[in-house]
Amino acid sequence: MRTNLFAIVASLLMLLGSSTTVTASGGSNEKESGVITLDKEAFINQVFDYESNSDWNYKGDKPAIIDFYADWCGPCRKLSPLLAELQSEYNGKLQVYKVDTEKSRELAAAFGIQSLPTIVFVPMNEEPQAVLGFVPKERLTQLVNNILKIEQ
Repeated sequence: MRTNLFAIVASLLMLLGSSTTVTASGGSNEKESGVITLDKEAFINQVFDYESNSDWNYKGDKPAIIDFYADWCGPCRKLSPLLAELQSEYNGKLQVYKVDTEKSRELAAAFGIQSLPTIVFVPMNEEPQAVLGFVPKERLTQLVNNILKIEQ
């Protein structure tokens, strides 16, 4: 399904307003957790080329969670290990990505990220949905099941 990027950003902003919740060039794998940290180049190559396309077209081969965070953000630091646990527990059924908004300001701006953490759930054939702020693990699991349609 292809959707206009501007409609996606508008939808994300609406969801953000109503919701409750580095970086080597080319991305890096965190060996222990399988979480992939993306910079702009890696995001364009692995997730979505927002510079060349106005229609959302996810490049991944499995549903994803994108965590827009900053090192100075307390709730972000609290959320990070929970996302790593999900990456491990779902055992290859999803991919967790992290984007450091301090190091990738242009990328964060392109997606209208104004509050941290911002968690974007990316299903395979539907529009992404965002949640603002810290989300407890039980709620994260519900969101994975409901939005990404993945069971453990």
